[in-house]
Amino acid sequence: MKKKAAWWDKFGEPQYGGEMTIRSTTNPSNLDPYHSDHITQIYSGWMERLFAEDWTLDPAIYDFKGVPPKQFLKGLLAESWEFPAPDTLVIHMRRGIHWQDIPPVNSRELTAYDIEYHYHRLYGLGSGFTKPAPYHGNVSAYKDLISVTATDRDTVVLKWKTPNPEFISETVVTVHSPTAAIEAREAIEKWGNLDDWHHAIGTGPFILKEFISGSEATMVRNPKYWGHDERHPQNQLPYIDALKVLVIPDEATALEMLLAGKVDVINHVSAAQAAQMKKSNPELIINAHPDSTTTLDPRNDVKPFNDIRVRKAMQMALDLPTIAKTYYGGAVEPYPSSITSRYMKGWAWPFEKWPKDLQEEYAYNPAKAKQLLAEAGYPNGFKTNIVADIAADLELIKIAKSYLAQVGIDMEIRPMESAALVAFVQTEQKHDQLAARSGGSLGTGHEPLRQLTRFCTNSSGTPQLRVSDPVMDSFYPRAIKATTEDEVKKILIEANEYVARQHFAISLMNPIKYSLAQPWLKGYSGQFGSTDRSPQCLSFYASRFWIDQKLKKSMGH
Repeated sequence: MKKKAAWWDKFGEPQYGGEMTIRSTTNPSNLDPYHSDHITQIYSGWMERLFAEDWTLDPAIYDFKGVPPKQFLKGLLAESWEFPAPDTLVIHMRRGIHWQDIPPVNSRELTAYDIEYHYHRLYGLGSGFTKPAPYHGNVSAYKDLISVTATDRDTVVLKWKTPNPEFISETVVTVHSPTAAIEAREAIEKWGNLDDWHHAIGTGPFILKEFISGSEATMVRNPKYWGHDERHPQNQLPYIDALKVLVIPDEATALEMLLAGKVDVINHVSAAQAAQMKKSNPELIINAHPDSTTTLDPRNDVKPFNDIRVRKAMQMALDLPTIAKTYYGGAVEPYPSSITSRYMKGWAWPFEKWPKDLQEEYAYNPAKAKQLLAEAGYPNGFKTNIVADIAADLELIKIAKSYLAQVGIDMEIRPMESAALVAFVQTEQKHDQLAARSGGSLGTGHEPLRQLTRFCTNSSGTPQLRVSDPVMDSFYPRAIKATTEDEVKKILIEANEYVARQHFAISLMNPIKYSLAQPWLKGYSGQFGSTDRSPQCLSFYASRFWIDQKLKKSMGH
């Protein structure tokens, strides 16, 4: 009987060899998942997660350009998982996985005790650790984690205060936080941490060979890697011989290196840049990605932004339809957002469904904006500043600045490198006015319950906003007590409306960003977390991508 064709057969047979080069906008100086930095890590190249994307799933069903729902995930280090009770997650480990052949681990087999140690260290639950990591992606979740216990070499049991499998799944299974990377116990016991790149050890397909801070990192294939390609089970991974990460903060330089064939893929490219690059190099593969809404994030706890009239006035000063038409050339829908991305199927609360009176609060109305400012005590406007991530759309922020100036708000733009901005705003808490990050605070595509924590008091998701509101704080506890998905959806819509009415953040639009890839890079189609500035799924995807070396050579590279 003839073998049935698989959907991926159209890509041809993968090839071994070659080097893949990606660009990072920031210096990937964080080498330890305990620090959980979403901006500056690449340890996902040599460390692995318990769970990963289903590499055999047809993109027509789900394209993995966002955080995937749990039904589209499979075990990676884990073989399987189950909920014997609503408050208990049991993880069964895959056998035959070995740590890299590097002292002090020396190819030891991975066991459930490694997973127990990882969570004990991260959450302060044992193994000598009594305090949780200083920062990680879901601060509220760890407070509900009671214990993590390896009952034998193959089984880990996580017990929670909250009897809600969806909540637990978002915290452990679907989470794309860098904290998901599993570190080697012996390395921590010997060195105390993994801050020195020479101490990089994992179970992954790549071994860190060289790291030059602020410049580049080079990883080479792990010859004893345990993994095989799910599409071609006879093929041991990885396909490429080396993986290089170049630190290129400047966008123009990155585009030049892409055209020269020195970089295989870059992300977060604007529509205008993508069109220009495609014109000069038609062979480039362009993938579109819905992005988080660009926002101007005021500190809600200080004057003048603690007055809702000021925040509402700033929103009414922005002409979103005109910006969409002129700046984006009509390629972006001219709608503001609340918490949830309009592209998040089944969970979205798009602008078209907002009550009419709320829609009017987001309509361009400079006269009303001036009236609100006068009522708030600023008849002549005020001066302010915004610290802005250089990876954000600075041109769009300049356009917003010009609109705000028309109602008397003089907003100085202070560009900052991404990691420096995170430290300034989040760690050091020094900013006292507005902030603009790459990927704004609204229109996100994260897991539903996680979205409800983003505007809570002391939120790690939007620390720049400093929101502290008892109504906002009430949504998450209600949601984790919900017994059906429909209940959670109803609560999420309520939260979306509340955030929109409170104007905690100033919404621009949910833009489309683009990734540009060389035609010889096979397997890449814009997968989330695969090649971006802090690629949380780097080892999984980079080991499965391959280079068509014949095509590359024929194109003069």
